[in-house]
Amino acid sequence: MAENTKEEWVLSQLSECVRAISALPDCRTVSKKMYCNLVRRVKLLSPLFEELKDGRGEEQLRDDVVRGLDSVRIALDSALQLLKSVHEGSKIFQALQIDKIAGKFEHVTQQIEAALSQIPYNELEIPEEVREQIELLHAQFKRAIGRMESPDLQLVMDLAAAQMEDDPDPIVFKRLSEKLHLRTINDIKKESLAIHDMVISCGGVPEGVSEEYFETMSYLLRKLKDCVMMDNPDVDASEVDKSSIKHGSPIIPDDFRCPISLELMKDPVIVSTGQTYERSCIQKWLDAGHKTCPKTQQTLLHTALTPNYVLKSLIALWCESNGVELPKKQGNCRNKRSGISGSDCDRAAIDALLQKLANGNPEQQRAAAGELRLLAKRNADNRVCIAEAGAIPLLVELLSSPDLRTQEHAVTALLNLSINEANKGTIVNAGAIPDIVDVLKNGSTEARENAAATLFSLSVVDENKVAIGAAGAIPPLIDLLCQGTPRGKKDAATAIFNLSIYQGNKVRAVRAGIVPPLMRLLKDPGGGMVDEALAILAILASHQEGKVAIGQAEPIPTLVEVIRTGSPRNRENAAAILWSLCTGSAHYIKIARELGAEEALKELSENGTDRAKRKAGSVLELLQRVEEEVIS
Repeated sequence: MAENTKEEWVLSQLSECVRAISALPDCRTVSKKMYCNLVRRVKLLSPLFEELKDGRGEEQLRDDVVRGLDSVRIALDSALQLLKSVHEGSKIFQALQIDKIAGKFEHVTQQIEAALSQIPYNELEIPEEVREQIELLHAQFKRAIGRMESPDLQLVMDLAAAQMEDDPDPIVFKRLSEKLHLRTINDIKKESLAIHDMVISCGGVPEGVSEEYFETMSYLLRKLKDCVMMDNPDVDASEVDKSSIKHGSPIIPDDFRCPISLELMKDPVIVSTGQTYERSCIQKWLDAGHKTCPKTQQTLLHTALTPNYVLKSLIALWCESNGVELPKKQGNCRNKRSGISGSDCDRAAIDALLQKLANGNPEQQRAAAGELRLLAKRNADNRVCIAEAGAIPLLVELLSSPDLRTQEHAVTALLNLSINEANKGTIVNAGAIPDIVDVLKNGSTEARENAAATLFSLSVVDENKVAIGAAGAIPPLIDLLCQGTPRGKKDAATAIFNLSIYQGNKVRAVRAGIVPPLMRLLKDPGGGMVDEALAILAILASHQEGKVAIGQAEPIPTLVEVIRTGSPRNRENAAAILWSLCTGSAHYIKIARELGAEEALKELSENGTDRAKRKAGSVLELLQRVEEEVIS
């Protein structure tokens, strides 16, 4: 009886889980394709569960079948939780974490496939058509493993531009608004609420996500709101007005109130017990001689106050969404060159951080570097103030710190400071390049990625390309390109591409063995690095050594296939590489002709980009010239 009860419960739970997944609304995030594929496949499991539940009469299922079905139940429950989190979660967070989200879909797919493998379909008393459907579906889950969708390259580029440039083109945010389905003021409000719920439920930020990451999310949401308001000023203004009339003054969430004053916090800080207070309120409490936390009554281990940047940004988002004006702190530093004020740059606070960098113990240096990293990320004024205060030489010194976290903070702070053009020269003059290269070789994963991004940022200045290449940056960049995370690979690729504009670095890259890994990336569309691999190969092919190395990798079949089926930019680069190889080489021309390149090149010469048309036309001339010579 107990076994029968277990069997009925498992089948009931399976049917309920499939119904819950089938009833989920359409997905409107960057994860839409993965979401829809998983929902579609799970729906197709329903006939098996219904047949086992209703069509077997009094016959009981074997214990091993029940165990297998229970494994499927556990896997489908994981799928349901993932799908709900994607549907209800922050769209901006998902866009920034798309590789990790894809990994979660991959894990759930593997879990379902492994569970289905435990069920002996051929031994079950079910109709033949149901058995065939489930076997086909099982094969689909098996094929889906390792074939998750590669990220949208335009989205990746737009997110990078939005974060790295001082004044990104408004069209970037317009595209992001469309891609992220944040098109109306209501969409923005829902996104703000989703971010709020995520932060509060995690007690700060999700595991493995830095405060700096949350700063990026807050910044993107503010810019997207500005974009939406600009596109729909009348509609959005009326919506805000109606909301204000209907609800009056908005209710301040409890999380945003200072536990002492019960007022909305403007400058939230964290004490040693982990509680957050308005800075002025807790400072008065401490100045009065109290040594305990007002809320918990625990004894404070120390009286240092740590800014709660995450909560501060969350409060700012809530204020913007609800039409509440948040008074600004006084004493902000003014950007002398632009005349812009109103940033969070406080010169006295920065000077105090620099004192810790210069004279503090290792823990104080790590904390100070981390705060400067966040401040430099926030806005252009801060980057000017921090550099003018003399932080750059001190941060460069910390690149050699034996503490990996301090090293990571220092290189990331320099990355953020390097966004300012004037700071690039200061960083290089402080002797940073060899130390950044050393971090690239030996740092933590995040430090290596940010070191690569810093080298890319510095290499925008032409003379720095020479210095970076001479400092030995290219071999560790190639190593990161081969072994790094998806983000690390892209950081390495953009740095290598930019450095290779200088001829000497092309030679260094080729001699360091870059061509074979680029060809592997080119032949792996699922890896999401085809665009970058082709762009680098195209620039290397313009040098004789690069051309020889590429030719030795037997690239012609892959290049012809890209010319046939690739994106416009990839077809253009593939044609450019093919032209370089075929110029002066009857051998490569012959291979291209045998692979049917002529037809693909003709189509490209009619429908490609301007550069693609020129390159395709040039290769066609070479092919036709050789054909005429053969005929004559």
